[in-house]
Amino acid sequence: MPPEAGDRAGIDTGRLGRLLGDPGLAWLVDRVRQRMTRGRPLTGSVTLSAPDASQRLAVERLLGRAPRAGGSLSIRLDTVDAVLRRSGVSPDGLAAAVVALTGPVAFRAEVRAEEERAWAEAYAPLGALGAGLAPWAERVRGDGLVRRLARTPEAAGPLVQAAVRALRALPASPPISRATFAARNLSGAHALDEGTPLATLVLSGIRSLTGFPDGSGAQWLREAWASAGLLKDDLSSTVLTLNLRGTPPLDWMADAGEPAVLTLRSLTRRAPVAAVPVTGTVYLCENPAVLSAAADTLGPACPPMVCLQGQPSAAALTLLRDLSARGADLLYHGDFDWGGVRIAATLAHSVPWRPWRYEAVHYRAAVAAVAAVAEAPELTGPPVATPWDPALAAALVEHGVRIEEEAVLDDLLADLGPGSR
Repeated sequence: MPPEAGDRAGIDTGRLGRLLGDPGLAWLVDRVRQRMTRGRPLTGSVTLSAPDASQRLAVERLLGRAPRAGGSLSIRLDTVDAVLRRSGVSPDGLAAAVVALTGPVAFRAEVRAEEERAWAEAYAPLGALGAGLAPWAERVRGDGLVRRLARTPEAAGPLVQAAVRALRALPASPPISRATFAARNLSGAHALDEGTPLATLVLSGIRSLTGFPDGSGAQWLREAWASAGLLKDDLSSTVLTLNLRGTPPLDWMADAGEPAVLTLRSLTRRAPVAAVPVTGTVYLCENPAVLSAAADTLGPACPPMVCLQGQPSAAALTLLRDLSARGADLLYHGDFDWGGVRIAATLAHSVPWRPWRYEAVHYRAAVAAVAAVAEAPELTGPPVATPWDPALAAALVEHGVRIEEEAVLDDLLADLGPGSR
């Protein structure tokens, strides 16, 4: 019988469809195609366990003889190839027949190479990020985050482009709401809503940009976004201060030597700090107990202070950036533990500061003083570098104890007293 219309390479598609295209041989065609995609030779046998009657009958029609009895069904691919060639159904053999039945076969190596080219194209916008985010961009290319969020290169391209557009506009100064930022820079006010792939990717970049530490929970999320100036609102972010001046309420509190709480709204709307350059020293602490003790002991005589109360809030960062820009010399002290060190490192991403009794020599002295009267709590958590004094990290590892600010309060108050300045 001559080949029917539509045949390729001399293949008799009608006979091929009735012979190798029998539904009872679909398993065989699938096995052959899998071998072809892997570039493996079509030799040896393939086996089907627990074949049904229709599958046994299809093999009998293909080979012209009944298969051997047994619980499984084995076919030699060389034999099938020879049958197809000899019968004229597929002069070029089994591989050509499978292509005629199922379409072109892409070798897996070629498919992988094409997919990797598509992913590389999707990642290309990361090259527009500045040097500060270059390590993050390199990590994103390799850690699979974008692949997990987008699944395909086609979806990843727009996702990466939007993330890069957002990160190039950060940190936001002055801080604004996340929704407003998204409306101005992205596809709409809800583009950075929690749980979206874009929010996840942008937050990952923000943490690299600002050095914000690991964490979880709603409060941690708010503070992580706020570290780049993106806020849920401008009232919930606050900073605790002592003896700052610039508005009648602040002047009144400073005259009384009483702490004041500033909201981000007040810092960005009415600039409550003095309009003249602040050329003096502003002391920064981690814990409210230090600022409270300074107010109790020194009152109006205490120099200006700012308490971070843990990781610096958007309000704290806004205030400190403003003070630094006006010429203030920022001195920082925190707990001698890995948490305190992380706070210091995060702060260094935003403003320059100098250590205030926060170096290895001060830690060793505090360890000796505390050990003379009590047992210091054990230091826990992974170590963190201390670039302002590398010896401090080494000393923390060596002694393995944490020293809270309250344990060195007398030394800190002595520094704040009039006689020391």
